[in-house]
Amino acid sequence: MSMKTADFYYELPEKLIAQQPIAVRDSSRLLHVDKNSGDIQHRHFTDLFDYLSPGDLLVMNDTRVLPCRIYGTKEGTGTVVEFLLLKQLEHDVWECLSGPGKRAKVGTKFAFSDKLSLEVIKVKEDGNRIVRFFFDGNFFAILDEIGQMPLPPYIKEKLLDKERYQTVYSRELGSAAAPTAGLHFTPELLNRIKKMGVNIAYITLHVGLGTFRPVKVDDISKHKMHSEHYLLPQETADLINETKQNGGRVISVGTTTCRTLESVVKKYGRMVADDGITDIFIYPGFKFECIDALITNFHLPESTLIMLVSAFLGTDKTMNAYKEAVKEKYRFFSFGDSMMIS
Repeated sequence: MSMKTADFYYELPEKLIAQQPIAVRDSSRLLHVDKNSGDIQHRHFTDLFDYLSPGDLLVMNDTRVLPCRIYGTKEGTGTVVEFLLLKQLEHDVWECLSGPGKRAKVGTKFAFSDKLSLEVIKVKEDGNRIVRFFFDGNFFAILDEIGQMPLPPYIKEKLLDKERYQTVYSRELGSAAAPTAGLHFTPELLNRIKKMGVNIAYITLHVGLGTFRPVKVDDISKHKMHSEHYLLPQETADLINETKQNGGRVISVGTTTCRTLESVVKKYGRMVADDGITDIFIYPGFKFECIDALITNFHLPESTLIMLVSAFLGTDKTMNAYKEAVKEKYRFFSFGDSMMIS
């Protein structure tokens, strides 16, 4: 029986959408769901230890968000246009979203500072712009100075500290959105986890804005998933294989990590080091072959992310957990509270 997008809808009061990160990262709440029974426990993220055992492996996405929202002044008119960098095509050529788009025709030039300007060189069929940047110095250093974080549209308030939309272990620059399940970890918490005999490994998946793209079809199996680049290092593949052999659990921190791990196993039939592109769409009926537990945030109604969680936990248990989270006034989405399924 095909599943409908509407099967993943839930009512969410707007006041429960977190607009700012919580003061201390690991003081967020943690809703734990037992994968088998569906039983729910209301805890805090620092209680994570109660759900970990020596020999387990936490796998995390170490991508770092690019401050890729920039505002340029159109040459000749002074009109301000927003550009959102999506993908680097060459050293100085990028694919971008722009708004208002009609202001960014081929040949138009925009200045962002005395060190950075661009020229629109192509308009794609989907309306995205291909632009060439002109800069004096290190492009990414300039971007870090003038760029803003590409916060999701449901966050209306200004972010005061850019680092709060980065995980503490972020290092590989290239994401258009944060892997938000990892925002709850602190260096101290990670050290305590390691000391109890839990291993930590990393993958890199650069999150694209497609992660926020709504599902516009009724039958979810007809949805076309966006593609994203990932890197799974040899060290991580080895740790996953060792963990499995020794009877430990592979715990995915976030949906992006989950998509990477399951993509590699699906592609090769086993866990190996890999550098590739994934457009895997995980929804109920999917057979998980790598992960044993999942740490994640609360996701938008009818999104591909809540569908992934439902594939792992079961749709009824997932929608019940979300209903409970709303009732208990958990904070939702990127800067919100967390959920663990184990």
